[in-house]
Formats: sequence, structure tokens, C-alpha cells
Amino acid sequence: MTAAAGTIRTGIGGWVFPEWRGGTFYPVGLPQRDELAHAAAHLGCIEINSTFYRAQKPAVYAQWREQTPPGFRFSAKVPRSLIQGHDLAAVATRADGFIEGITTLQDRLGPLVWQFGEQHPAGAQEFDRLLESLPREAEGRVLQHALEVRNPSAWTPELIAVARAHRVALVYSGSTDYPSHADPTGPFIYARLMQSRANLRAGYPQRELEQWALRAMRWARGEDNPDLPHLGHEVAFAASREVYILFIGAAKKRNPGAAMALRDQLRSVGG
Repeated sequence: MTAAAGTIRTGIGGWVFPEWRGGTFYPVGLPQRDELAHAAAHLGCIEINSTFYRAQKPAVYAQWREQTPPGFRFSAKVPRSLIQGHDLAAVATRADGFIEGITTLQDRLGPLVWQFGEQHPAGAQEFDRLLESLPREAEGRVLQHALEVRNPSAWTPELIAVARAHRVALVYSGSTDYPSHADPTGPFIYARLMQSRANLRAGYPQRELEQWALRAMRWARGEDNPDLPHLGHEVAFAASREVYILFIGAAKKRNPGAAMALRDQLRSVGG
């Protein structure tokens, strides 16, 4: 969906989950081999979680691409083996193979998510050196890098400044367990909303979905979101931004319903 200028995509993490079968998300009797195509027909993006544990072969990425429509995007978590060490100096070089393989997704490739756990000691200076070394293009395509920093002590105004300088997104976690700052730092927004409720078919109350639709539209127009928590002071406004809002974890059974409900809410308000 397009809001004023930027494209808004709603989605989920992964597409293989037994509780989504039997009519919850996937129709009764749908073969597992057709689940990705079904999910991609109803959602704008899917975060590939499996790459966090093991990168796939290029042929697998190519197969996934063929099962999805034009305009759809995969985001992907960078393998933890690349970033779990404390020294980030050689990460970019070690990531070459992963990036080369995943660009087989071609125009279906969205953000690469660099997730650093709660105990990772890296701060603004270390992230600055990492981001300086990351490739900006691959196979003629611009790469989108999203930095997810789960260590609360790493969230400083200096981190915001570093992210803005390198035009990468800082992931908004939408969680009470991890830092959730909504400072826009690049030409796209990446939000991982992690509070779906099991007792709600759409995962979130209607009022909250309405609020998220308005926030997504503000982001897409290049605006700020004054009702969300911020850490920095200077806000970088852009002509437009791509916006990715994914429903991850929590009551996972409800995440496809939440993503589709937000999609429908955006349509209803002209997003």
C-alpha cells in the first residue's frame, strides 16, 4: 500500500507454522509447498528467520522468489555466527558470502536485519565502524540495512547520530522486553511489533491498529511520530520512506491476522 509517497508493507516472521494451518491462516487442505505463495498473496513482506541460524543456498532463495509476486519483499536476519562475537571489525568481510547468496532474491530482497542481543557490548563507535564497512549495493541493487540493538545501554544519542550518518534503520521493537525508540534514521522504517494477544483474532485491538495505521502513514510521508518514544533530538525528515511493519513472536498464531488487519486498516484510510 502507498501512503502519499512511501510504500507500506505489513507482514510476519516466517511462513511455516503448524498453528497457521487448518483455516487459521492457511486454508484447510492447502499443501505445505503452497504456503509461501498463499502468504505472499496476502501480505507485503515476510522476515526470513531461518537465516539467523543457517544461510540457505542460492537455489533456495531463487525458488522462494519464484513463489512470490512482484512488489513483495523478503527481509532476512543476518546469521548470528557473523555477529555474535564482540569484535565487529571483520563482520563485513565475513558477510560477503551471505550477501552474495541472498541477493539471488533479486527484486524481492528487502532489509537485512542485523540483530544484536541484550548482552552484546557494542556501542556507537563499534556500530559506526561496522556500518562504515557494510556494502551499500550488491548485484546492482541498493541494500537496506536495519540495525536491531537489544542492549538498552547501547541506545544513546550517539547511536542515533551514527545510524543517521550511514542512513540505516534502527529497528523499532514494539516490545516491553527490548528498547523501543522510534527515531527515523534512514530512508526506510523497520518495526517488529511483538505484542499480539491470543484472545484477539486480529492480534491487536481495533483502536491500536488504527493508531499503527496512522503512524505508518506518517513515516511513509517522511514525518515523525510524536506519540512514540524518541531518544535523539534532531529528526531527519525525508521526502518519503518505505515502511515495513512486521508482527513477530508473542501470540504467533495471531500474527497473520494482525498483519492483514493492519493492511485493511491502511486501505480504509487511504494508505
